[in-house]
Amino acid sequence: MEFRVVGGAGIVPYLEDVARLRIAVFREWPYLYDGSAEYEERYLQDYVDCPDSTLVLALEGDRVVGASTALPLAAAEAEFQAPFLEQGLDPAAYYYLAESVLEPDFRGQGAGHRFFDEREAAARRLGFAHATFCAVVRPEDHPRRPAGYRPLDGFWKKRGYRRAEGRVGHFPWPDIGERQESLKPLQFWWRRL
Repeated sequence: MEFRVVGGAGIVPYLEDVARLRIAVFREWPYLYDGSAEYEERYLQDYVDCPDSTLVLALEGDRVVGASTALPLAAAEAEFQAPFLEQGLDPAAYYYLAESVLEPDFRGQGAGHRFFDEREAAARRLGFAHATFCAVVRPEDHPRRPAGYRPLDGFWKKRGYRRAEGRVGHFPWPDIGERQESLKPLQFWWRRL
């Protein structure tokens, strides 16, 4: 795999690839996202419009096999800022590491670390002292939970991230099999850079 970092308007040539990956990867547990190209186009526009956004691409030749996004938390949707505002924290102090998606055949080869390295480096270049991200919280007894599923908590802890206690956001998307969106709880994690 090779990696490429772009941001702002430089994201435009990759929008279709990022949308495709988000729809496919987030369909898996634990997100169970029943996505659409129309929704992805609207969602990803925030990254195009923000000059301080970051997109890290994983490529095999010319094919995009992974993508990881980030932007200042203050430029993210209100639902992601709310848990910080509710506790009197300024979203402008945080760089939001939004998501990482990677085709299954390329997992376990270091892309996850590279995605974090590049986004944290972008945050530092932009003057941020803190990085944060969130992950969906699903019940242990959820009927779609795969046997033997291992959450990524250990990976995140090794990178220096800790659960941001009391910071749980809620964001809507349609689960597989749902006709309408429903709110999902998202636990925030954070670290000092």
